[in-house]
Amino acid sequence: MKLRNVLIAVNDIEKSIKFYRDIFGLQVILDQDGNVIMSEGLVLQDARIWKNFLKKELLPRNHMTELYFEEKDIEAFVKKLEKSDFVIEYVNELMEHSWGQKVVRFYDPDGNLIEVGTPMAEWTDH
Repeated sequence: MKLRNVLIAVNDIEKSIKFYRDIFGLQVILDQDGNVIMSEGLVLQDARIWKNFLKKELLPRNHMTELYFEEKDIEAFVKKLEKSDFVIEYVNELMEHSWGQKVVRFYDPDGNLIEVGTPMAEWTDH
């Protein structure tokens, strides 16, 4: 068995495409009526479609999941965040764990939690 994708529900597909393209460099692979597959295995689905399928309320900022990205030059990434067209709501600003990994956590425009950290191999190889 192989994990193929991670799907997140979003309220505005075009805004989310722009966010993930501008902030993370992801590209649209396939766009089909409210379902967008982006590079790196991220799938965006229109929240109305997801809600109708589940027949349940959607809970943004539920803190039960997190998208995790790695970035070697995390200071430059944080500057890119701050200069972006998006209002970034931080969970924690750039910090360093006791084991040496630097991380920043924030929400995407729909309240999906994101963490960006320095690569694990970078600090485990020493």
